[in-house]
Amino acid sequence: MTEASVAIIGGSGLYSLFDPASSEKRRISTPYGAAEVTLGELGGRRAAFLTRHGVDHSVPPHLINYRANIWALASLGVKVILSSSAVGGVSADYPPGTLVLTDQFIDRTSGRADTFFDQGSVQHLAAADPFAPAMHEIATKALTDAGENFASSGTVVVIQGPRFSTRAESLWFGAAGAHTVNMTMYPEVPLASELNIDTVNLSFVTDSDAGLTPASGTVDPDAVSHELVLKRLAEAQPRIVAAIEAIVRAMPDDYAPQELIPADAVADVLARPTI
Repeated sequence: MTEASVAIIGGSGLYSLFDPASSEKRRISTPYGAAEVTLGELGGRRAAFLTRHGVDHSVPPHLINYRANIWALASLGVKVILSSSAVGGVSADYPPGTLVLTDQFIDRTSGRADTFFDQGSVQHLAAADPFAPAMHEIATKALTDAGENFASSGTVVVIQGPRFSTRAESLWFGAAGAHTVNMTMYPEVPLASELNIDTVNLSFVTDSDAGLTPASGTVDPDAVSHELVLKRLAEAQPRIVAAIEAIVRAMPDDYAPQELIPADAVADVLARPTI
């Protein structure tokens, strides 16, 4: 049974989305632990909302229970996940204030549980285009029609966190072809793909990361800090929520996600006993 066809995963700064008076909070048991999900209305459709770091931002990036979150959303019948992310810019072409529709990632994390297929069967996920191209096209048109100024593509480096990059690392990421840096898109995106859920990511560049700051010791107002990230996200929240709603509203009712993993293998994962 489909309770919500689309889900929004909120990153730093986005801890609620629906009117409390007309939404339902639910604690969903999964084989990996419980996940907290809120069901409500957005963009004219039933939607699920989940905040990565918890409502009090108490869960660091490397300790997020990604498998529980994605399994819980799949159990609700979600076909598409629209995620919001705070990112740093490692390219001068992606300055603070830029909205980005991310379409590629480079994984630099370690030790995270990043597959559902670690028992019973082996499945090799095709990941050349990790964010669903069809949803990316829908999102691009939706933001264009809404008059939003945004970057229609971008490569993100996903680092382990919770520390920020050194200047050498930041310069290295940019030299490798990355545009932004983040701590949470991996393994969230491939885990969703393993359960045949399409993803589209809307990132907001909050800072210029370490590599674009001067090495002379002068203070750069765009240099990354946790306080700066939260301040700029708070200021940009109405813009981010409006962009999310525009994308959700543009989704066709009969949208069919990619089947990257055999349906019976996905069904086996969803049939695992919960704890």
